[in-house]
Amino acid sequence: MLTSKISKVGKVVICGAKGVGKTAILEQLIYGNVSIDSELHSTIEDTYVASVDTGKGSRDMLRIYDTAGLQGNVQLPRHYLLYPDAFILVYDPSDPASLDMLAGIKSDIDKYKEKKEMIIVVIANMRSRQIRATGPTPVESNLNRANNWCARERIKHYAVNAMERASLYEPFIQLAIRLYPTQTKSTFPQLRQLTQKTSKVDNS
Repeated sequence: MLTSKISKVGKVVICGAKGVGKTAILEQLIYGNVSIDSELHSTIEDTYVASVDTGKGSRDMLRIYDTAGLQGNVQLPRHYLLYPDAFILVYDPSDPASLDMLAGIKSDIDKYKEKKEMIIVVIANMRSRQIRATGPTPVESNLNRANNWCARERIKHYAVNAMERASLYEPFIQLAIRLYPTQTKSTFPQLRQLTQKTSKVDNS
């Protein structure tokens, strides 16, 4: 809705192994201009701003920091772990190493955020050939492994296709909803009044 007012801005870091499609997901989500023939260069660092309509009558802004793909034992730079409100971890289900890397990233997030509950979303970037595949495949095995890991870690897991823009909406809308839950009407004045009455009774 064009009339929806923009309210808050959430800081989100998207990360994962090199070549899993992080930039393609963001370019497709925000601009809708990615195709199989698109030429995307390796990201060093970039920032995107997405205006998300969560159906609450206002649009929530996500400032998404696109990071360089990780390789080998390289860790996510520490400054990315300190300021975000949420993380999006992306992997390629045809590459088990890219899924294994997410466990290390999640461990680093937990370490730097200590016991603060952090919103984390895991995205499997399916390729067209993977979606068309039939019968048991390594991709299905990795998806099942990811589902089990996410269930243990209590993380939301989504399978998307960067070439299909509509498949990208749900994880980002759900992320915005979790960052900015609907506020219920405050009953604080009544609560305070009730507390005062209770105190008088206790003191009598």
